[in-house]
Amino acid sequence: MPRTLSEPGGKKEHVKVTSKPKPGFLERLSETTGGMLIGLLAFALSFYLLFTNEGRAVKTAASLDEGLSIVVSLDNINRAASQNEGKLVYLSGPLKTSKPLNDPNYKISVQCVKLKRHVEMYQWIEYEDTKEYEEKGEMKKETTYSYNTEWRSEVINSRHFDREIAHQNPSAMAVDSFTAVAADVKVGRFSLSKGLIGKIVNFKKMSLSKLQGPHADVTSYEDYFYHSLNHKSPQVGDLRVSFFYAGLSGDSSPLGTPDVVSVIARLSHDQLVSYQTNSGDTLEILYFGAFSPEELFQREHQSNSMKTWALRAGGWLMMFVGISLVIKIFHTLVDWLPIVRDLVKLGLKVFAVCMATSLSLLTVAVGWMFYRPLWALLLVVLAMVPILLAKFRVPPKKRH
Repeated sequence: MPRTLSEPGGKKEHVKVTSKPKPGFLERLSETTGGMLIGLLAFALSFYLLFTNEGRAVKTAASLDEGLSIVVSLDNINRAASQNEGKLVYLSGPLKTSKPLNDPNYKISVQCVKLKRHVEMYQWIEYEDTKEYEEKGEMKKETTYSYNTEWRSEVINSRHFDREIAHQNPSAMAVDSFTAVAADVKVGRFSLSKGLIGKIVNFKKMSLSKLQGPHADVTSYEDYFYHSLNHKSPQVGDLRVSFFYAGLSGDSSPLGTPDVVSVIARLSHDQLVSYQTNSGDTLEILYFGAFSPEELFQREHQSNSMKTWALRAGGWLMMFVGISLVIKIFHTLVDWLPIVRDLVKLGLKVFAVCMATSLSLLTVAVGWMFYRPLWALLLVVLAMVPILLAKFRVPPKKRH
């Protein structure tokens, strides 16, 4: 039965309690079997993720080393360099665009590579807090629903709320978010490819406090345009709009000086495009700031290392979850014995951690076998450690 509660701050919430008979052994066993199938899939995918990640890491590292050995620095970014046509080149300089980006609806004009309009609507948000417990042989679920009003950039569908009455949101926003991108972006006389432009994501928020609202029903406060009768006390359905820019490129912009970028790419008819290495990867590098070629490649190596370790951790976690789901059936078989159940649960977790660690290390070792055999051998030894520890902990059989 639902019941309504009031918090000290006046926030309303209600609680709904549902109950169902405690599942029997066969029902729990059926649920465990379904989890085993999911676990087997996750287990198989973890091997694929770990192995392909190592191949990707090796290929990327080799491509970066190859690029550093052949890159050519352009002496003058404002002069044609026909002798470097088709080569991997490095240059650094300020961004240039032919004309400013505009949003005529709000009278915004900025000389930049990207201009983003970000729209938020004041809406009802439903929060759920669920807990399950056993009472009188039944499984009960107690869900506490609470509601609050917040600014959100996506439309929240209130029809899915437990109590839609008095918590209704509009079905759409009157103003949409969008991002405008400059058609032609250059460094010196050389145009950037779409791939390099895609790397320009250093968005900064525009200050709108000194600007007037474009219409009578729009007010400006701090860094927002408000579609509201009172921005200090907004109502559900009110909008607020903010603007962000990336890649400042105007010589006389009140927002500051043009952004300087450092680029490594292939020179093709005064355009900077991706370079295909012999190692099998592509190079198309852009960083904000003035960096040397060596510094750029060092940053790319660091980025590759971080991505590799993140995917390794993801692969290990996927393998751990997969093994845990597969062996959960042993816990289900003894969950009617409290003491035994807890011991089995602990043992299964330790087993899943050891197996996931050993198999992950072995998979990574296979990926490095042809590139760094000594490292691969070391990983194989580390993978055997949990198994050897488990074996030596088993007491020897008594001789008769």
